[in-house]
Amino acid sequence: MKSVILLSALTLATTVAASAQEKKEYPKPEGMRPAMTEFWTPQPKVVTPGDIATNSAPSDAVVLFDGKDLSAWTSSGNGGPAEWDVHDGVFTVNKKKGDIQTRESFGSFQLHIEWQVPENITGSSQSRGNSGIFLQNKYEIQILDCYQNETYANGQTGSVYKQVIPLANAMRKPGEWNVYDIIYNAPVFNEDGTYKVNPTVTVIQNGIVLLNNFTIRGTTEYIGHPRVEKHGDGPIKLQSHGDPSEPINFRNIWLRKL
Repeated sequence: MKSVILLSALTLATTVAASAQEKKEYPKPEGMRPAMTEFWTPQPKVVTPGDIATNSAPSDAVVLFDGKDLSAWTSSGNGGPAEWDVHDGVFTVNKKKGDIQTRESFGSFQLHIEWQVPENITGSSQSRGNSGIFLQNKYEIQILDCYQNETYANGQTGSVYKQVIPLANAMRKPGEWNVYDIIYNAPVFNEDGTYKVNPTVTVIQNGIVLLNNFTIRGTTEYIGHPRVEKHGDGPIKLQSHGDPSEPINFRNIWLRKL
């Protein structure tokens, strides 16, 4: 009996050992090929760039000023026609007529706008070529002549007014044109009116980055701290500042919705 048991145990051990030696083969993962990480749809839409020589806008842009009239703008005060002065393909701030704003409201966008401080500008600090671009009528990007003109750092050209110091002073001297390219991402709000996603902005002046995806903290206040106000799409407003210096000029304004 012992011999039978021993033989059975030996046979079982031999079978197990043989089974262990027989490694089961599974299909190997297919090797990566370039096409595995490529996709062809959707294709980006075709946008024809503007012509630098003629200051034309991209093919998908909303043209806000093409040198002819202010039909895309309205008076911020009474909703009537914008009464700033159009001449020679540009328009000039009329400080007696108040701010102007776009008739259309916008969410996130890319904005191109060119502005000029007059060659005969006078004044100093904030009283020298002062204006501003209000994004969604809430958040001001400062316009000011900071060419050899010092002011408080968070009120310089290209700042989100009183919230951030620009990374550079890229001003051209009075009489020359400055170019702003602004990329703005509109905020998303919680039901209680707080920011779920803050607004952010990138500001490039004359090809130089002044703000790099800056997180806006709230409205830009002259007195006091930023406030969070729940809102939807809003117009772009240009400021008629009350300082006594000579008014500035604008031209070639267009916007691409993002």
